[in-house]
Amino acid sequence: MTRNLSATTETSIETTPRDWRAVAAATGSGDRTAAEAGVRLAYTRAGLAEPERIVWAASPLAAVELLTSGSIAPGAPVREAVRNGPWAAERARLHTALGTNGYSAHWRATGADLWDLTNSVVERIRAGVIDAAAGDRKRERQIRVLLLDAVLGQHEAAWLSAYDTAPGHPLDGVAAVAAQAGWWWPYAKVAVITERPLELHRDEAGRLDRGDGPALAYADGFVLHAWRGMPVTAEFLDSLRSLTPQRIREEENAELRRVMLEYYGYDRYLTESDARPLHRDETGILWRIALDGDEDVVMVEVVNSTPEPDGAYRTYWLRVPPTTRTAREGVAWTFGLGADIYEPLQQT
Repeated sequence: MTRNLSATTETSIETTPRDWRAVAAATGSGDRTAAEAGVRLAYTRAGLAEPERIVWAASPLAAVELLTSGSIAPGAPVREAVRNGPWAAERARLHTALGTNGYSAHWRATGADLWDLTNSVVERIRAGVIDAAAGDRKRERQIRVLLLDAVLGQHEAAWLSAYDTAPGHPLDGVAAVAAQAGWWWPYAKVAVITERPLELHRDEAGRLDRGDGPALAYADGFVLHAWRGMPVTAEFLDSLRSLTPQRIREEENAELRRVMLEYYGYDRYLTESDARPLHRDETGILWRIALDGDEDVVMVEVVNSTPEPDGAYRTYWLRVPPTTRTAREGVAWTFGLGADIYEPLQQT
């Protein structure tokens, strides 16, 4: 199947197995030559003529603005042929080979977890592009349609990790682009391809997360701010640096107030807001923070019974369900036990 490919295309396609999780999280410029070779290969696999031009944009927002500017005539969209057709064929091949249960098990073992991670980023990017570029409802509809024409580049990693993308297979071109670039738009005459973001910040759960700047940032200034997955504005993040317990209590939006508490620190808030303990016993101290319009925050303050290397005894705060009535019940809950059977030999 590669006999009709140009020499440049053949020599630019990677042949080593890819770490798709690393591909999905990659930042900074990739290899443009390899990415463009992947674009041409994807067109060839689809039985299409190679695009007359491949145009680079700094971000998905820049690509959308270019495609709606009228400055280029890209021709008809060919995403169906370039991406969806090969994708469906590979899925059908695997389904036939593995059966329904086998295919499900294969998906769970390969792309399922990565899909959850990448899909949340994809949805945030789509929303961010619409917020930044849409004006009236007519233009918003235009942008939404354009976003559906996009192949998601590195954010196709979950599906590509589950499918055969080795050289010579139908998805090898799409995979080659994904390894080196961000979102791209295939049209009959022109392919518009975007660079990967410069910065990507996530928390331990994989959610977009950063307290002192954008969680996702492209070279042209298109940025997304988030705190543990929740979209926030740059102005809100800036305001966190001057938080006070009173400011937290006055925030009417329950979700933003929770962000404030997480940033400020529950233990610090308890200390500085003159909170009173609800209960204490040999396991620790139970505290409650009442929040208007939201469930109470209940925490157990415990002291590590084993000294740290420097000889100090460290204090920890354990978040427990709001129905917790005693410190023992709260500590037991963190071990998946009831208070009546929790008998620690040594707390660690």
